[in-house]
Amino acid sequence: MAFPAHALVRKPRNLVGGLLLVGLAAGALRLSAQLDQGTLGAIGPGMFPRWLAFCLGLCGLAVAASALKEGDPSGADGLEAIGVRGPALVLLAIASFALTLRPFELGPFSTPGGGLLVAGPLTVFLGGLATPEARPRELLAIGAGLTAFSIVLFADLLNLPIPVYPQALADALFAGWSHKTVLRVLAALLALIAAVLVVLGERAPTEADRG
Repeated sequence: MAFPAHALVRKPRNLVGGLLLVGLAAGALRLSAQLDQGTLGAIGPGMFPRWLAFCLGLCGLAVAASALKEGDPSGADGLEAIGVRGPALVLLAIASFALTLRPFELGPFSTPGGGLLVAGPLTVFLGGLATPEARPRELLAIGAGLTAFSIVLFADLLNLPIPVYPQALADALFAGWSHKTVLRVLAALLALIAAVLVVLGERAPTEADRG
């Protein structure tokens, strides 16, 4: 989409991206309005999503405001045709998180709910595939690492009521273990998987060069 050289909006791409972030933030604030925020001493389920949405909205405003700075509205900063792959996979990643985090039922369709252990890596992997430069091994490593970090921070340290693992898994493998112990073991396993994938990714080019 071409803009006149004297147009007020110098970077249309920044304007559109910023407004999208503001829209996402507004939706998150609306959806989390009924959740109790709590206090810093006793954090409620609404504090993190509410403040995250607030920060996201501020970032969106900053990005939108940068559209007024110097730039070439008809060049690299202008709007281009938007492919389907990126938005489709991002939306699929969001939907997968909603469908796999908790048990979900819609008529005859239902999902068992795998907790953050399943929803985290799956969301990162699908969202990362939105770019053609994505490498599956790197996405798996990032997904495992971020999920381990989220389990330790939100479920273990902050005690937020986030489902982390399927109860059937805990009954089968961790019977008699405390909830905190299971969280830390799962986080350690995910961190180990991420580290192994990173090491394998670094060694792969070396082995290829030797060949």
